[in-house]
Amino acid sequence: MIEIKKINAANQKDINLPNEPFKIWGKLIPSLKNGLWDYEIKKFSTISSQPFPDEDYQYNPELIYFGAYDKEKCVGIAILSRGMFKYLYLDDLKVNQNYRGHHIASKLIEACINEAHTLKMQGVYTIAQDNNLSACLFYLKNHFEIGGFNNRDYRATAQENKADIYFYRDCE
Repeated sequence: MIEIKKINAANQKDINLPNEPFKIWGKLIPSLKNGLWDYEIKKFSTISSQPFPDEDYQYNPELIYFGAYDKEKCVGIAILSRGMFKYLYLDDLKVNQNYRGHHIASKLIEACINEAHTLKMQGVYTIAQDNNLSACLFYLKNHFEIGGFNNRDYRATAQENKADIYFYRDCE
């Protein structure tokens, strides 16, 4: 059984859970009409995979860390910081590939929302790349709403045609 618990200085090594590849199979294309966000899905003709580079996180007591544990083994993490205004920023969310598909990331999200509520914050926000369609659909399925779009950060980089989508979820 998976248990979600806070990571503290005693188990800080768990925050450096390795990144593993994810499938690139489509793109979420947001649009803003009359102040309301909508989106289309564009599926790619070929499926590829991509890993994010591994981070070398240094434990920071100003951040909030949640771990998903299978007994003593950390199989997923969520890292939060205080964002602008009254939102916690979900900086990282990942689950070990062998544990994906078991709703662990959704349990981590619920822990994040509960933490925002406890801290009397408005909610949680995060950013996903538009071509990480699985992540975008995951956030939408977990009651996040599109709240912004940025197509400029990747200009003049190796990821030229990517964009960031901002997702927000208010506390219930």
